[in-house]
Amino acid sequence: MSGAGSPELTVDGTGLNVVIIAGHWHEVISNGLIAGAERVLEASGATWSLVRVPGSFELPVASKVALENGADAVVALGVIIRGGTPHFEYVSAAATDGLTRVALDTGKPVGFGVLTLDDEQQGIDRAGLPGSKEDKGEEAASAALVTARVLAGLRG
Repeated sequence: MSGAGSPELTVDGTGLNVVIIAGHWHEVISNGLIAGAERVLEASGATWSLVRVPGSFELPVASKVALENGADAVVALGVIIRGGTPHFEYVSAAATDGLTRVALDTGKPVGFGVLTLDDEQQGIDRAGLPGSKEDKGEEAASAALVTARVLAGLRG
């Protein structure tokens, strides 16, 4: 697993409005990611809501609208599993590039919790489920909160 060396991030989310935007594909894994993000946001004191979109390709546009309409941060969660066609590369690149563009265009944080996987087991290992080795939903939510606070500090 690539999680070795990941930081322990805690932050006070009081006063922050965060939207979790999650794809519907691979429900067991995506629901695990959502649960991890929800735990972090609840513990931080942030106000949050959940929006579901069809898949990872739709994450950037929904994230942009959420941020343009008052969200302080977004936690984008998706699951893309490699198949036998180039579809994996196209969707992975579109989601990654799109979410990066949304963060830069809005000047607001996007917690990146899009899993790009070779197989379903890799997702189960990263979804924060019982027996998982990592919790990428938790990590994405923590990163969004910490970055929101950093940006607020930089803006004075």
